[in-house]
Amino acid sequence: MFELPELGYAFDALEPYIDAKTMEIHHDKHHAAYVAKLNDALSAAPEWQNKPIEEILKYIESLPGDIRTAVRNNGGGHYNHTMFWETMKPEGGKDIPEAVTKTFGGAGDFKTKFTDAAVGQFGSGWAWLVKNGDQLEIMSTANQETPLKDGKTPVLGLDVWEHAYYLKYQNRRPEYIEAWWNVVNWDVVAKRLNT
Repeated sequence: MFELPELGYAFDALEPYIDAKTMEIHHDKHHAAYVAKLNDALSAAPEWQNKPIEEILKYIESLPGDIRTAVRNNGGGHYNHTMFWETMKPEGGKDIPEAVTKTFGGAGDFKTKFTDAAVGQFGSGWAWLVKNGDQLEIMSTANQETPLKDGKTPVLGLDVWEHAYYLKYQNRRPEYIEAWWNVVNWDVVAKRLNT
């Protein structure tokens, strides 16, 4: 059985960039619902219940067809949000790992390319920095899809579903993304790059 992870910081810890009410609803309602629905779907396939979520999502096509969509949506929601919470912290960090700046031509160029992927994601989804073998790439996915299905390892993910920002930013996704850079936990990103 999967469980809702703790945030690791208070709901208001990311203010003024991400407001407390959004964090509370996002974590306690949206993420909690993904976990509950994932557990419910996997109750029909007990052999998958104790596998790591990464393995389940990587081999999603091996699941029984009648639960595959529910597991993809809710398992992806659980995995993506768990990563999202971990890669934010109060007061963020300023030191973008050298591997990232080197790959994308500097911190400014990386932020521009990543922001473009996030802004350009039509509808709900995610922007990602991923490892693809020895290479780093920026990509986006729709809904709760993960890069795992393509054999890529997520390092940094940004939720661009409206529920992540609408209370504070309404339809101003670019403004939300600009604010989010202030709370990115680059220490966690660096650690993921080295695993």
